[in-house]
Amino acid sequence: MKTFVKLTALSLLMSSATAIAYETDKVYQFTVLHTNDLHGHFWPNERGEYGLAAQKTLIDKIRTEVETKGGTVLLLNAGDINTGVPESDLQNARPDIEGMNVIGYDAMTLGNHEFDNPLQLLEMQEKWAKFPFLAANVRLNKTNELLVKPYTVLDKQGLKIAVVGLTTEDTAKLGNPEFMGAVTFNDPTETAKQVLAQLDKNEKPDVKIALTHMGYYSDGKHGSNAPGDVSMVRNLPLNAFDMVIGGHTHDTVCVDEKGKIVEDYAPTQACKPDFQNGTWIMQAGEWGKYVGRADFEFKNGELNLVDYTLIPVNLKQKTTNAEGKSEYVLYENEIPQDAQLMEQLKAYQDKGDELLGVKVGEVKGKLEGDRKVVRFHQTNLGHLIGEAQRERVNADFAIVGSGGIRDSILEGDVTYKDILKVQPFGNILTYFELKGRDLLDYLNVVAFKEVDSGAYPQFSRDISMIVDLKNKQLKDIKIQNQDFDPNKVYRIAILSYWAAGGDGYPVVTNHPTYVNTGFVDAEVLKEFFIKNSPIDAHQFEPNNAVVFQE
Repeated sequence: MKTFVKLTALSLLMSSATAIAYETDKVYQFTVLHTNDLHGHFWPNERGEYGLAAQKTLIDKIRTEVETKGGTVLLLNAGDINTGVPESDLQNARPDIEGMNVIGYDAMTLGNHEFDNPLQLLEMQEKWAKFPFLAANVRLNKTNELLVKPYTVLDKQGLKIAVVGLTTEDTAKLGNPEFMGAVTFNDPTETAKQVLAQLDKNEKPDVKIALTHMGYYSDGKHGSNAPGDVSMVRNLPLNAFDMVIGGHTHDTVCVDEKGKIVEDYAPTQACKPDFQNGTWIMQAGEWGKYVGRADFEFKNGELNLVDYTLIPVNLKQKTTNAEGKSEYVLYENEIPQDAQLMEQLKAYQDKGDELLGVKVGEVKGKLEGDRKVVRFHQTNLGHLIGEAQRERVNADFAIVGSGGIRDSILEGDVTYKDILKVQPFGNILTYFELKGRDLLDYLNVVAFKEVDSGAYPQFSRDISMIVDLKNKQLKDIKIQNQDFDPNKVYRIAILSYWAAGGDGYPVVTNHPTYVNTGFVDAEVLKEFFIKNSPIDAHQFEPNNAVVFQE
């Protein structure tokens, strides 16, 4: 892993001496293109939506258009290329990085999912990439040196553009706890102040961009999450950054004329980025579904946003045709796949398909795992996963962090690929035992984790209770259909990520009864399907076993 320390006096002098000054009265035109949270989606889905080959065609076209008019293009990614699609996960996101190399990305900031794996893998990915990985607030504990470059300065036709990388502090609890002891995530806002001062002194950039993986929380209301882009911008001086290109919350950041976020944004709808304390804030959804495009003009030190749009990459809407049948229709004209890149990526897709196409079972009905549902409500898939884990280790019940459930399972045949889409992280099944009185203390932390976060717990069907959110009390607890006993010893199944304190769960890895079984989560779920198929999704409906009362 490359390390970066403070600049020497000589290098500072050289940086200052080589600062690029813009020409007076000259109008500079440049376009910022941005994506975020690709999560392994290098290949188009079954409906031909998104994918890096179509993205390349789109970006090549925009580059030609902008450069023909005398402008220039920056292409930035706001992190989380890892974890989400089995074909990518099994190949350590190499197809994604190689695709981004071909497309010509200028920089990427580190997302929290870049820390799902050992730092040695991140180092390998950094070597694969032909663009810099950025994070100004992530340091190695042993040396206090920066893990990767803090920023990059790009010369775009004589205009000096600084891009500063910042990663959410929540990575300390969202990243794999096994690897978090090696790094520290400093406060991004305080780090930004320091880096901006350094840039102003030594680099004197004309334009300053924060490339962040911190999340967009409307009006700065970040709840139990670490502060995001809005909070940072509000706590920096006016116009500290010209723009923030963000990720992490998978949002299409579009606001209406009153500055209110558009909650149900639809492709092709007009979009205007948020504007806070003199800074434009942008985010382009997830998975490469959109490429954000911001066209700017710069003259005599003033930057103006001329136009902004979120360009859908072959996204389709479900409609009913003249015969009354459902079909998917493009929102806009189809973007052709770049043939050369498609061929390069197909080798990776084919290799992954060989391993993933094996049928492991079937399901009747839908098992719900959509993040907009599973992070707010108990679902049948959450209960099924909990039951698979409980049964495997003969526990009394299981707790499943909703952040570990990444997709739904639809009716029909279920393949190993479907399983890995649901559980892509490779966490290990563990269990521990607590007396009832100690278990109550544990549940009083876990059961009250907030909705709309990966910490929100799903429970197996072997426990029922009322979670009184208003009074912060647990009532009517039953385990295995028996009244809760403060003196009985209970066995709890949970994955290693949460056992080690992930998402702010109590750490139990040092408990005398803690057992790491070595069983990988996806393998446990696969075996449950093989053993119990066909599975009736309705048999795992929550049925108000765990009730959250406001």
